[in-house]
Amino acid sequence: MPNEADDHPPGAADHPADPSGSGPFDRLRLYGYLTAPERRTYLAVMRLFTSTLMADLGAGEVASALAAAERRGEIDPGESRLEVVVDRLEQLARWGNLVPGRREPAATIAEFTRSRVRYQVAKLAVRVQRDAEDVLEVAEGAREVSRELLPAIEQGLADVERTLGDLAASAAGRGPHDASARGLREQLAQQVTTLFLQHEEFAAAVRDFYAYLGSVIARYDLAPAEMTGFKHMLLEYVELIAKDVLRHSEPIVARLGALNRRRADLLDHLGAGPGDDLAPRPGRLGQLELMERAPGRREADWDGLTGWFIGLPGRPSEVDALREATSRAITALFANVKRVTGAGGVDPGRRRDLLRLAAWFDSAEPEAAHDLYAAAFGLFSARHLALAPEDDSPDPARTWARGRRVDVEVNVRSRGERTPGGQVPRVGDDPLGRAALLEEEERRHRRRAAAVGELSAAGADLAGARLSSDALEVLCELLTLAGATRDGTADRGVAADAVTGLTVELEPRPAGQVTRIGSVLGDLELHGVDVRLRVDDPLLPQAEGAP
Repeated sequence: MPNEADDHPPGAADHPADPSGSGPFDRLRLYGYLTAPERRTYLAVMRLFTSTLMADLGAGEVASALAAAERRGEIDPGESRLEVVVDRLEQLARWGNLVPGRREPAATIAEFTRSRVRYQVAKLAVRVQRDAEDVLEVAEGAREVSRELLPAIEQGLADVERTLGDLAASAAGRGPHDASARGLREQLAQQVTTLFLQHEEFAAAVRDFYAYLGSVIARYDLAPAEMTGFKHMLLEYVELIAKDVLRHSEPIVARLGALNRRRADLLDHLGAGPGDDLAPRPGRLGQLELMERAPGRREADWDGLTGWFIGLPGRPSEVDALREATSRAITALFANVKRVTGAGGVDPGRRRDLLRLAAWFDSAEPEAAHDLYAAAFGLFSARHLALAPEDDSPDPARTWARGRRVDVEVNVRSRGERTPGGQVPRVGDDPLGRAALLEEEERRHRRRAAAVGELSAAGADLAGARLSSDALEVLCELLTLAGATRDGTADRGVAADAVTGLTVELEPRPAGQVTRIGSVLGDLELHGVDVRLRVDDPLLPQAEGAP
């Protein structure tokens, strides 16, 4: 049998993985069996290990179970052979999905040499398999959102706040370790766990529903019946969800604010009790890796619950995101309805014609496809008529199917009209705007003339000058143009502004010499060149000053 070590993702180690101790990206190897060529066999094996609690199976037991699956046609023939099963189990162990354990019992040394390792499923692998089963079984349509969970969340927060107050009163009266206090702590733990499970279910349902909504809302091929059903769902169901969320958000936000002010006492009560020794604490070495706490026992859990309903600067809440998504969905629905029913939209009959033409192309032979294209679009394949390419290299042997695509305007594509749609707007005359533009241009001329005069005065001593920002901008502009005229470091460069008459000359200097130009923004250093300035007669005399 070929070794399957090459089937695992690139970069995966050839030894059993330790997902709990590896990096977060290294855990992605656990998904390798879902995309492997033998994924049907791997899925059957993982279903066998995750079907019971604390499964401890050997290759023989797995092979016996796979034999029945092979007879039902669920896996490929030959996959239930013992040597094949051993390879599959070893590959799953290399990916980290299975953990090798003890060897099968043997009475003699000969049996020990033939005995095989027994395997157990890893914790993270159970989650991966559970998520894979959910994806395989979930419906592709919209997921119903349990709207009754929102008032339950509001009531749960009220119960937690009330129980927390009873605990404070009990501790003040009879002490925190009284029998009634222990009962209240247990009640508080039940309420917090129920609260977070309800919120997790509601948030997951909302995410799934709006993910489906986003995938459908972008479709432009909805049939009239689909559009009607989608419109009913969007205008009634989506609006109903958004209103429920907004109605219950205000009391939920108020109760979360009160609980967040007492969060330290709340988490302290949730960590106290007989099971406190099992709770992971940062001060105990390794405990954070040995146990995953129930929801609601960490600061991060309450931060996530608060962030779902209450936004922060730069991070909007999920309630705000839901309101925005609902608004975008309704706007997109109205646009699609207008496109389908409006006079300017795509003709419904044209869609059927194009689909029929595409079916003809799909079933036609190459020669018939050429004739069909010529008949449908009026371009004959003998000359391969097309727009000239930009590089001026025509290729007469290239067919239309492999040629460059041409963008067609919407009017031509949908209605066959080449005239632009809509009314051509009139060009309005704005005297105030024209006067403002002329005034702005006059100010620009004054500033540039002042900058040129400043450069002319400082031309003899640029190093000691304190050029303004405008003068430095004009100088850098001409320096760039002068540098572009030089082919090498030993060449001379010249650039002139015909409007102002300012000319910049770059003379090569020995290596190591530096020309410094002072300005209010700092010193500009030019290595290997000398800068000379002169002002000739300008092309436009009014540019030297205000007109």
